[in-house]
Amino acid sequence: MSGIPRLRDYRGPVLLSYGFRPFFLFGAIYAGLAILAWLPMFSGELELSTAFSPVDWHVHEMLYGYLPAVVTGFLLTAIPNWTGRLPIQGMPLLVLFSVWLAGRVAVTFSAEIGWLAAAIIDVDFLVLVVAATAREIVAGKNWRNLRVVGLVTLLLAGNVAFHVEAHVQGTAEYGARVGIAAIVLLIVVIGGRIVPSFTRNWLARENPGRLPTPFARFDVAVIGASAATLALWVAQPLGLATASALAVTAVLNIVRLARWAGDRTWRDRLVLILHVGYAFVPLGFLLASAAALDIIVPSAGIHAWTVGAAGTMTLAVMTRASLGHTGNTLTASAVTQAVYAAVVIAAIARICVSLEPASSEALLPVTVFAWCVAFFGFAASYGPMLMGRRRASAQ
Repeated sequence: MSGIPRLRDYRGPVLLSYGFRPFFLFGAIYAGLAILAWLPMFSGELELSTAFSPVDWHVHEMLYGYLPAVVTGFLLTAIPNWTGRLPIQGMPLLVLFSVWLAGRVAVTFSAEIGWLAAAIIDVDFLVLVVAATAREIVAGKNWRNLRVVGLVTLLLAGNVAFHVEAHVQGTAEYGARVGIAAIVLLIVVIGGRIVPSFTRNWLARENPGRLPTPFARFDVAVIGASAATLALWVAQPLGLATASALAVTAVLNIVRLARWAGDRTWRDRLVLILHVGYAFVPLGFLLASAAALDIIVPSAGIHAWTVGAAGTMTLAVMTRASLGHTGNTLTASAVTQAVYAAVVIAAIARICVSLEPASSEALLPVTVFAWCVAFFGFAASYGPMLMGRRRASAQ
């Protein structure tokens, strides 16, 4: 596929030359701003003009605001490699980005414009993403990757449910769980492809020896078990049957992760962080299993999946893709490693708050500070390369 042209003769703003550029940069900035606003909202010191409750606004803007932006940036960058087609850029990319941005404004000021108008504006973004990615994959006859579009469609359905449920019920429990399930499955599916692949490439070149186990029926079984278990959790998060399924799925994902030889990647932080991020997936299943038995609160598992798995994996993908697609060396700088450390600290601190609520006064500010360091740090460090031309020496 190396002979296929990757870009048209594009002369517009560099930021609109490839999907990862605007969505990674502004997605990271928004992730930091949304969490920076959340702590004073949580303490009652800040009130936004949103139709959502403060908790629902926080959940929605992480699940259906920040994460879809990064997923879109990843897909618009990966799909040309999957299909050999040219990337979406220029005006179509600007329209897509503008709709995402309009959704953030509409949700935040939904009390002024009305919940339905805000919902329509917000939902339009994922409708366009599903349509654009499905078109590219079908046109490229890359049928096996339609499953990824299916998961983005599930995210779209969850967003619709979130808006309706929040309006009718006053809170959006099912809509939130559907979104979490969709994100976890995206990590299980896509992470199960890129983590062993990047690990194998680095080990074969830098540390010969034991390599990740190739994708096999066991991986298919883990994906299937994860999907079935998450569907059960969405429908019924409590009970012995759910707890048992979550525990078994956790073990399966631990075994899967162990088969990828992550213990041999310590010298390359760009690869190691992928394993660390995926490790939060089985941790989330284990904690959700304990919550299903009412041993701990549900937010422990939820934050292992969202702050831990989603936060860490998105930063891992954003840094690696930004470096590779701008022609920079695939090396984790000191700043990049600090960003990784910060997001992991944020995840651990937030899980600890759930496990020991008495620690919230001390650890919630740590969570917010570490998260902001991670995402504002990414934006500050990678922003210049995302807005600059690709290095001429890169192939």
